[in-house]
Amino acid sequence: MTRIAIVTISDRASRGEYEDLGGPAIERWLRRVLAEPCEFVRRIVPDGLESVRDVLIELCDQAGADLILTTGGTGPSPRDLTPEAMRQVIAKELPGFGELMRQASLQHVRTAILSRQTAGVRGRSLIINLPGKPASIDVCLSAVFPAVPYCLELIGAGVIAVHSSILEQRD
Repeated sequence: MTRIAIVTISDRASRGEYEDLGGPAIERWLRRVLAEPCEFVRRIVPDGLESVRDVLIELCDQAGADLILTTGGTGPSPRDLTPEAMRQVIAKELPGFGELMRQASLQHVRTAILSRQTAGVRGRSLIINLPGKPASIDVCLSAVFPAVPYCLELIGAGVIAVHSSILEQRD
């Protein structure tokens, strides 16, 4: 069974001071588009380079996640270090994911250019950085997800089955 990890990156959510909205939004979105069951693994970690880097390595190397979706830590504030942490983890960056997410987001919010989402590959794991707001998560996943099953196939990860309407957007 394909293993999908969802990582919320937030100082406040990791301390229990703020309800994690991003992680549940990702899982709800996936449950709508996935045609077959997948195993979900959830983590909440504080912002920062080491915390994000370490959880990504653990999910790729020990937990065997095929797909890792992060939410949060992609803005310009000093503690937003998700892309920097991911770059320490991945072997290949896939900048087209971030480019498309920003382009799609700009149709809804003019400040989308401040977001630094990206994607990359470590071994047989695809990691995609998403924004923290649920509405933005929906926009970004809708934009890039048609490429995800094929990317997973190319890197030798677990097969992910999505409803045909999602796959039709890939071509």
